[in-house]
Amino acid sequence: MSYRLIYIGLGLVGVAAVVLGFVLSTEGEEVVLPEALESVSPQPGSLVPPQTSIEVDLQVGYEATIFVDGFPVNNATFVDATGVYRWSPSPTDPVVNEWAPGDHTVRVVWDTYSGLPDPGSFEWSFRVG
Repeated sequence: MSYRLIYIGLGLVGVAAVVLGFVLSTEGEEVVLPEALESVSPQPGSLVPPQTSIEVDLQVGYEATIFVDGFPVNNATFVDATGVYRWSPSPTDPVVNEWAPGDHTVRVVWDTYSGLPDPGSFEWSFRVG
């Protein structure tokens, strides 16, 4: 009977260690984004699961080219009214079929599609666990 309590206790300690590690690994300094870029996901420096998708939110009136690990992403979905790009690996994608464990780098390059030019870029990395 006491060995069951020991196993339950060890299991709870293991779960607590994993949760604490995840929470501490995703904490970090707040990243200051360029003015044209409203948000990015996953957050720079974060630890994410393999089913994560990339989201780039630009101000309305901008268009972007996204690079994942140095390769251009040509099939991201884009909602013009919101300026949001979304992309995730898929088995038919020629760039990335699935996220491999480890570090990945995303670079977004943008400019306005009407009016005065306002080019810029931003690069960040995240880790797939």
